[in-house]
Amino acid sequence: MTLSWVRTEPRGLTVTGLPNSLVGAATMSAMTLRVDAGEYDPAALRLELDGQPVAGAVDGTTVVYRPGALPDGEHKFTAEIPPSFLGFLRTGPGVSKTFTVDNEAPTLELTQPTGVTSYRQPVTLRGKAKDAERVSVGNLSATPADDGSFEITLPRAQTGAQVVAVDAAGNQTAQPITSAIEQPPIKAVHVTAYGWSDDGLREDVLSMARDGRINTVQLDIKDEDGEVGYDSQVPLARESGAVMRIYDAPAALRQLHDMGIRVVGRIVAFRDKTMAEWAWQAGHQDWVVQTPSGEPYSSRYGPIAFTNFANAEIRRYNIDLAVEAAKLGFDGIMYDYIRRPDGALSQMHFPGSTTSPTVSIAEFLHESRDPVRDAGAEQSAAVFGVAATRPDEIAQDIPMMAKYVDYIAPMLYPSHWNAGEYGVANPNSQPYDIVFRSLQDFRTQTQGTAAKIVPWLQDFSLGVSYGSGEVRAQIDAANDAKVNGFFLWSPTVHYSLAGPAD
Repeated sequence: MTLSWVRTEPRGLTVTGLPNSLVGAATMSAMTLRVDAGEYDPAALRLELDGQPVAGAVDGTTVVYRPGALPDGEHKFTAEIPPSFLGFLRTGPGVSKTFTVDNEAPTLELTQPTGVTSYRQPVTLRGKAKDAERVSVGNLSATPADDGSFEITLPRAQTGAQVVAVDAAGNQTAQPITSAIEQPPIKAVHVTAYGWSDDGLREDVLSMARDGRINTVQLDIKDEDGEVGYDSQVPLARESGAVMRIYDAPAALRQLHDMGIRVVGRIVAFRDKTMAEWAWQAGHQDWVVQTPSGEPYSSRYGPIAFTNFANAEIRRYNIDLAVEAAKLGFDGIMYDYIRRPDGALSQMHFPGSTTSPTVSIAEFLHESRDPVRDAGAEQSAAVFGVAATRPDEIAQDIPMMAKYVDYIAPMLYPSHWNAGEYGVANPNSQPYDIVFRSLQDFRTQTQGTAAKIVPWLQDFSLGVSYGSGEVRAQIDAANDAKVNGFFLWSPTVHYSLAGPAD
């Protein structure tokens, strides 16, 4: 595994482009050797590889040669000016290099970590990497022992990251970390900021927690109007007037955590009337979804209600709120309205966008994932039920989004489905059937990712009267579909979950 250099004539030719080490497959495929002919005619150069003539391309005073893939073992490259071009010399000037190629990548056996329940705890990865000289995850690395065993302690779980083993020749083998945060199935209800601040509504929720009917509360951080419910210190939230100080977030977290209840913070991402109106008036028109003529795009949520998900400042605003909440102690962050507005895409303009809305939404989740997890929280996304079959309708591509979240939360409210969807004649009157069948599609859409599914279920009446029986039917469907629990939605924060949800 050595590299030798022999000059048969002390003047004239030089070779560059060959590393002074063992050469791996990736290096060989990209290798370009350049022979500088010096004072000689480059067209007169004769090149050989392992004693056989090879052809290079003249480029100025140099000759360029790309060996491409070579078999394992020692190889010799030679460049020389033949004596026939010099007449008076018995041997022309030349240069030779001998190198060794190793195409075989190291083997990698990874034991996926188990028993990880939070992004707030360190995780130790273990495995074997035979013939590797280094194993790494991001910027953390370890040197394997003689038998190839290694361990790397990470500050938190790195679901979706890769473990990479590299040998002396630069050959690499990678394996993804596929294990996810382990949590019991979520049994949750949604609570608005105003709902939590109301003594009676809050006590109803706490009673459900004491009775074991729920183990999680979802609490609004930023709601549908763009109001931030607690005393956020995010500068843009304060400057735009979004901070409302409706409830005391640290106190709420302490109370719920003391009861063993997890708390998921909901951030309504891009439906944001407060920010959109403020940004437009403050001269940040590119922060707002526009019409092709440059006016604010009007939706059924108001004349100026959607911020521009393609804008870096708007993205950063939502991520800053998420990170702040995670650092306060929220166990999870769920982005809602993480989508484009309803309507024809041809009537919308997203200033600064360089890709489709569907891709841009997924890229936002990718951008947000590591900051949120580094701050200690899980990341999830609420999505429309129809997104599984119509991903471009509001720019929610489930397989694409699932790569960057801990779970997908499809809104499967029976009242929101059209007659005949998934073969269900009247979804609003058949809550079990529509929830169970639609969940099969979401399970398929998330295969190959670590994302779990936790559906939103309906605890309100719209066209059909809903009570404990209809709620129970939906929960039974989620249990039978073997997903990871449920979130119940009631806009009035009155819930009809009568007994334990198991």
